[in-house]
Amino acid sequence: MRGDRVHIVVVDDEPDIRETVREYLSLHGFRVTAASGGVELRKILEESSVQLAILDIAMPGEDGLSLARYLREHHKTAIMMLTAAGEVVDRIIGLEMGADDYLAKPVDLRELLARVKAVLRRTNMMADSPSTGDDTPHERVRFGTCWLDLESHKLVDDDGNDIAITAMEFDLLRALAEHPNRVLSRNQLLDLAHNRDWEPFDRSIDIRVARLRRKVEADPAKPQAIKTVRGVGYMFVPAGQADQTAEAD
Repeated sequence: MRGDRVHIVVVDDEPDIRETVREYLSLHGFRVTAASGGVELRKILEESSVQLAILDIAMPGEDGLSLARYLREHHKTAIMMLTAAGEVVDRIIGLEMGADDYLAKPVDLRELLARVKAVLRRTNMMADSPSTGDDTPHERVRFGTCWLDLESHKLVDDDGNDIAITAMEFDLLRALAEHPNRVLSRNQLLDLAHNRDWEPFDRSIDIRVARLRRKVEADPAKPQAIKTVRGVGYMFVPAGQADQTAEAD
């Protein structure tokens, strides 16, 4: 999808902020709609498709975290959260709810634009998305009870039904798929997933691995596809090779 066809909704209760973001992104070729809260957001979603929602967390009434939960349950919209500077807890909760990225206020518009483009590329919404290249192992990779479709950026079950997955979660699965039976540290996963802007201290890798296990493992408490190697990191074990990971839990 080309940038000028991407529909972005900016949800913020502060008129100055949402209008500034709307105007700036519009100048860069996006279709942008502003909403003051959840009621307006739902109305917009009823009337047209939305590829990305930029949600302020700290809003009166229904806050950004509640709206993120609603979007994850009912829509395939990418989500970017705006958080107050230093609010690590809010960022962690946002990640747990499936946000694709977050940005601290006050917002630097150039950084916002770069992050918007990155999220849209990772969610396969931009025509200039980089190809996976020759290093992609297969078009589809088995992960526990699911299949990761590397070409369409989807996670599906055996019946072909889509399983909701964020862009960052896809990047993690792809990084693991490209390095089977190899222990990867958190720092290596950050590099391989091209997400060095994640903050290591907030344990975003661990949060995402836990979310992914709930989606792909038959028993998330006893993971077979995504193993934890104590004191080191994580390892993807292809189906039928679990006996090769005695050191993993």
